[in-house]
Order: sequence, then structure tokens, then C-alpha cells
Amino acid sequence: MSRRPTTLQDVALLAGVSVSTASRALNDSPAINRQTKQRIWKLAREQNYPFRDYMPAGPIGAEATIAVVVPRPQGRDFMLRDPFFLDLLSGLAEAARERDCDLLVSHVAPFSYEELSVVMSTSRAAGVVFLGQSMLHGAFNRLAEEESQFVVWGAQLPDQNYCSVGSDNIAGAARATSHLARLGRTRIMFLGDVGDPEPAQRHAGYLEALEKAGIKPDRALSVPAHFEVESAEAALDALIRDGVAFDGIVAASDVIALGAIRAMRRAGISTPHDVSVVGFDNVRFARYATPTLTTVAQDTSTAGRLLVSKLLDAGSGRIRSRSERLPTDLIVRESCGG
Repeated sequence: MSRRPTTLQDVALLAGVSVSTASRALNDSPAINRQTKQRIWKLAREQNYPFRDYMPAGPIGAEATIAVVVPRPQGRDFMLRDPFFLDLLSGLAEAARERDCDLLVSHVAPFSYEELSVVMSTSRAAGVVFLGQSMLHGAFNRLAEEESQFVVWGAQLPDQNYCSVGSDNIAGAARATSHLARLGRTRIMFLGDVGDPEPAQRHAGYLEALEKAGIKPDRALSVPAHFEVESAEAALDALIRDGVAFDGIVAASDVIALGAIRAMRRAGISTPHDVSVVGFDNVRFARYATPTLTTVAQDTSTAGRLLVSKLLDAGSGRIRSRSERLPTDLIVRESCGG
């Protein structure tokens, strides 16, 4: 004979408390002390109590739970394992801990307004941090008309109605390009997929710096590559086979820069003697690469704190969330030769 489901009354009886006390404990009410909550939750789990959807998803005592969602890039799977995203996730986790909040990384990967809307309407979290915009700028604008409990890591774009936190991509890429031009490089390539918002802004900074240096842009030197080592290697392999001359590379990410260096090494091209390379992100492996990678640093620690505070403070009504663009810094190492 099957056992009947455990009820709230059963849990209360086992714990020796009233039904109302058991209910408050299971809903993480501040009116119940932590020791009592822990005892009642333990009994509820042991008795296979069917926790309700509205009950807390994380450990008791958290001020709030923040959900992290990564939208799916157009035409390919999302890359949560990307080193930069891992650094950003670390910054978010530390910021959430400072605010006594839990961080939940969602399995969903939305790619339309409808899917973003489902994420917001079914989330039990206090708010959602979307890591990246992909091609969803219009969808986020539409979502902002009906939802306020979300913030986006990504580029600040024209006519934006939602709150985002991102780096000054244009200034960062311009500084990297200008540095290579000052080293005497005149055939400087941009390596990255300009169909996505952040690489598009970095490409704009690259073009701006070329113009200031008096270097005429060459379309053959604006080369698409996804945020993957293999994609960058394939792009460089094709360029080298076609005999396209270049003496500098501004990569849209450190991962792309590493792929470019690997491809050039196989072709007998020396970095930095023949080609100077600058990445973007300053992920941890950049300082351990061979040669060590010159790169544009993004401040993931500050980004994490801003994303969390804007999300939580928007819900409190204390301040009106506005978008932020964080400064970047050029970290000069061996791969550019000076």
C-alpha cells in the first residue's frame, strides 16, 4: 500500500510546533529563528514533504536569490565555459555573498522575447541577471515595458530602455589599436564577429584608432571569428593560405587571440617579432600564455557588484537603475613586443 503524502500538519506534529510556525519556517520567515527553521526543514526533507513552488529554492536565511541566465548567441550554443564568463560569474558570486544572497545559474538559454518573458514570469528569484544581449536588444526593450527585476551584462546601445552594465568597448579597442600603431604596425587586423554587440563596438574603436593614426582600413583585415580558439585558428589558417599580409592583430577576446597565436605558430610566424597581438578581457590564462598576452582588462569584480546592487536596489525603490559603462585598461605584456 502506498504511503500518503506528508502534510504540513505532520511536519508540525513531528517538530512539536504549531502549524503556523511550521509554515513560517518552511517559508523562511524572519519571525522564526534559524535553529528552529533548520530543525523543521530537516524533518520536512526526511519525511519527503512536497515543498511548494513559492517556497525558497536556496538555503534558509538568504536575503534573496538571484538567477543568472545566459541568452543563446545567434546561430550557436551559448558558451558559459568561456573563461571571461567564468570570471564574471565569480564577480557576481562574491557580490551576492556580500549582500547575503544566493546565486542560481539557470539551465535555460532564451533567444526570443517570448522566452525572456517566460524566464521572468516563472522565476522564483528576486531578480534575474542576463549575461549578454546576443541579438536580443529589441526583445529586452520590450521586456522592460512590463518587467523591472532584471539587469543585463552587455553593451550600452542606442534607444535602450533597460538597465545594462558593460565595459567601454570602443575606448578599450581604440587604445589597443593605437598602441600597435605606435609600435609601427601598419597592417593591423581586427579578429572577431562584429554581428554581436560587444565585438561590434570593439571594431568601431579599432576603426576610430586607425583613422587617428592615418592608416587606411582594409576590409580584408576585418576577419570574423567566434569566441572560440578553434574559430580563430580556422580564420587565421585561411588568411595565411590566401597570402593576406598583416603585422598586428586586435582580437575581440583573449580566447580569440590565443587561437590566432596558435595558428601563426604552426605557420612559422613569430609573435611578437612578425605580428603583435592584443586580446580583450584579461582572463587568468592571459598572463600564463606563451608569449604572455597583452590585453584590454575588464573589471569583473566591479561589474559583479554593480549588477547585483542595481538589481536589488531597483526592487527596493531606493534608486532608479541606470546603465553603466566601466573603464578598461591596457595591460602590456610580451605578445605585442613593446
